[in-house]
Amino acid sequence: MAFENLSERIQKALRNLTGKGRISQDDINQASREIRLALLEADVNFKVVKDFIKTIKQAALGKDVQASLNPGQQVIKIVNAELTKMMGEASVPLNQAPHIPTVIMMVGLQGTGKTTTAGKLALKLKKTKNARPLLIAGDIYRPAAITQLEQIGAQIDVPVYSEASQSVPDIVAGGLAQAASQKNDYVIIDTAGRLEIDDALMQELVAVKALAKPDNILLVVDAMTGQVAADISKAFDDQLDITGVVLTKLDGDTRGGAALSIRAVTGKPIIYTGEGEKLTDLAAFHPDRMSSRILGMGDMLTLIEQAEQDYDAKEAAKVAAKMRENTFDFNDFVDQLEQVQKMGPLDQIMKMIPGMANNPQLKNFQIDDHQIAHTKAIVYSMTLHERENPDELTPSRRRRIAAGSGRPIVEVNRMIKQFKQARDMMSKVSKGNFKGMENLPGMDSPMAKMAMRSMNHKLKKNKKKRLKMRHFHS
Repeated sequence: MAFENLSERIQKALRNLTGKGRISQDDINQASREIRLALLEADVNFKVVKDFIKTIKQAALGKDVQASLNPGQQVIKIVNAELTKMMGEASVPLNQAPHIPTVIMMVGLQGTGKTTTAGKLALKLKKTKNARPLLIAGDIYRPAAITQLEQIGAQIDVPVYSEASQSVPDIVAGGLAQAASQKNDYVIIDTAGRLEIDDALMQELVAVKALAKPDNILLVVDAMTGQVAADISKAFDDQLDITGVVLTKLDGDTRGGAALSIRAVTGKPIIYTGEGEKLTDLAAFHPDRMSSRILGMGDMLTLIEQAEQDYDAKEAAKVAAKMRENTFDFNDFVDQLEQVQKMGPLDQIMKMIPGMANNPQLKNFQIDDHQIAHTKAIVYSMTLHERENPDELTPSRRRRIAAGSGRPIVEVNRMIKQFKQARDMMSKVSKGNFKGMENLPGMDSPMAKMAMRSMNHKLKKNKKKRLKMRHFHS
């Protein structure tokens, strides 16, 4: 998981402050020291760390404590705000050309995942903007680079322009001409990389930039290179004036130094992150959400957005109604289990829920396909009546289900109990009622409490808006 080590260290430092009625300068100094060491071990740029700690100490010692927060929670709030600021405060979208096509130029060193990222971006634009992108194969040096891009294009049903020319500017010119004739609204140019930055690489990229006049120059950086990623970003920015960064392999970087350094060092935003090998694994970068994840406060907004992408809207509305009415049954459960599988690994989804992010019980929590298959076997061994009426599963019925599914009776009982608990919790949440959730594992942490307070605040705010609109229309 991205930031896992950093997240654990920072939360441990802040945990020592919570529950105190008063925080001394020594307390702040001790917490700051721990956070500084955590950031340095995460390979964050030294100057960035120094400025960050200085700002936190000044804010923590000079800040009036809000009535709704204890001093420890106030420091958490300050750290959260400064982490968000360090990464850029707000998400930054792609620049849009006034007339089609919008041209995107992908640059970076070899091995960072430029070609795959170009395909991921094309697919994302298709899905989110109903776009008709064109990919241009501008990497003529790496063996099979063109073939790789053509295979990706075939998978996502996006055309790829390539030709046998040994002049990259000529290839790009041909691709732009095709995009103009076919009315493509996005053009994504895949360029060559090198093992290190050299003059030949930069001269070629500068020539392509002069010809294509891209609206976006996205630098693709491997997150696992840590602090070096910030140095690479600065070097490319000095030559090309990049518009943004795409961080790849973030799921394999437990430190997070690249994400925390790039914006501060270059002044250029991280626009996307890649956290997986699938072509759907490209996400817009939200500094505030990433900060929440680092502090163990979850990332409900991203979780909701992922669900909206993968769930059928009509089916989701039906499920929401069933949750409110508490009529969610085992048929719905299996349907939702299959939908959740599309969203990604369940352990990653759980960590987006406030209080669950660094719960010790979820440290090595994983559900593989075999466990899901066992759960389905249990459900499919029920009669239609039993699936629709979970509360009627008597001991004798459960023994029959266990025999039919080939699973131990203990496993059947556990699954039914967990289903009922989840159903009750979902019913409460769907009505905006979080009462009782504080008793769940991990929900007693200050980070989780702050996250839940924030969610409650947003719900109340939205309710007031709806009431005002209703009054206005009446």
